[in-house]
Amino acid sequence: MTQFEQLNELMNDNNGIIRTAQALAAGISKPTFYAYVKQMYLKQVAHGVYMSQDAWPDSMYVLHLRSEQAIFSHETALFLHDLTDREPQRFSITVKADYHSPQLKAEGVKVYWVKKELHKIGLTIAKTSFGNSVPVYDAERTVCDIIRNRSNIETQTFQDTLKQYARRTDKDLGALMKYAALFRVDTILRQYLEVLL
Repeated sequence: MTQFEQLNELMNDNNGIIRTAQALAAGISKPTFYAYVKQMYLKQVAHGVYMSQDAWPDSMYVLHLRSEQAIFSHETALFLHDLTDREPQRFSITVKADYHSPQLKAEGVKVYWVKKELHKIGLTIAKTSFGNSVPVYDAERTVCDIIRNRSNIETQTFQDTLKQYARRTDKDLGALMKYAALFRVDTILRQYLEVLL
């Protein structure tokens, strides 16, 4: 198999998207990779991320590739977990407290910061509508995040989230209460749950 064939395979496995790091990890040199990019007319969609002309642009997946420590959260996580039927106008991500993201904020991404030790609590994987895997907080962590930030969340979205979560058959109330204690929203959460459950 030639190196270009190898790169074609990587592109096919990733829905028409390839990263420089993937090519290097596969043992392909930078000059060969850039020759491939040029010959195949790939467009650069982020630093080190290239996409074929005929690939559907999956902006959620590209955002994940650009900022690998970012975890989809809040309204975006609600959408990925079917806790809302509204597609978010802007993506919401959570990053560690020391992460600087002026470019993401300038592009309209809602950025939330948390302490390093809380960053990976409730981390799971979800599929975008294009079938790509992205990191997202689970439904229980998302409910806690929505309660923590309720002053910045639309009232309708906030109420719908709690109602939708209460109706779910796969809810994990044990994990929800554990997260609520960690994020200091357990008292408020109990008040809402008494009404809904």
